[in-house]
Amino acid sequence: MSDYEQFIAGIKNKTGIDLALYKEAQMKRRLTSLYEKKGYQNFVEFLHALEKDRDLMNEFLDRMTINVSEFYRNGKRWDVLQNKIFPLLLNHNKRLKIWSAACSTGEEPYTISMVLSHHIPLSQIQVLATDIDENVIQKAKLGLYPERSLDEVPNDVKHKYFIQEGPFFKVKDEIKRTVTFKKHNLLKDTYDSNLDLIVCRNVMIYFTEEAKDQIYQKFSQSLRPGGVLFVGSTEQIFNPSRYGFEVVDTFFYRKI
Repeated sequence: MSDYEQFIAGIKNKTGIDLALYKEAQMKRRLTSLYEKKGYQNFVEFLHALEKDRDLMNEFLDRMTINVSEFYRNGKRWDVLQNKIFPLLLNHNKRLKIWSAACSTGEEPYTISMVLSHHIPLSQIQVLATDIDENVIQKAKLGLYPERSLDEVPNDVKHKYFIQEGPFFKVKDEIKRTVTFKKHNLLKDTYDSNLDLIVCRNVMIYFTEEAKDQIYQKFSQSLRPGGVLFVGSTEQIFNPSRYGFEVVDTFFYRKI
């Protein structure tokens, strides 16, 4: 067994996270730079250190998960959500069941609420937002972001839902109240059911084909018939019918 395979086994035993389901070259490159920076010689040494040091374990989890996010990322897709997808979903149900999966530092679920608020009052909006990394969940709950995270936010939304605090912008409490954050491992934990909308963007590119297949099957099982999956701009599903989906717009898939 190689030192990386020992590392994978140890991490799975310690955290439940199966690194074998992530693309190996990307993950090894990211983690090698971390353990070298910390002064370790190989993955086995690094594993022993992680088992003893909670702060180092948190840093490892941060490095393992890719937390690049911003509000209204790829703005035209959010226009489609606002003007086409939400009206379709609201025709079926006025209280939508929404999941922002692998939500990172919270920009995505807060954007969902801001977009949906064009159609229904904030008091009727509830978004479940999950991530594997407890550190990013804490940042998401805080709701404080640098100005560059808001580059694509329409001006009227920026004035309505953010408060400037020095060089940062804070999400107003009325938006924060619409989102519930929880820890969740897409590869291991159970999924909710009867969902109207699942948003999972810019995450699947880091998984192996086997892991992607598992996740898309579970997403399909979690959606109600007519429910929609919204994926990232590099994550087009080329065989949607395999998962019981049809294309409703670019990067939007409806469960048949």
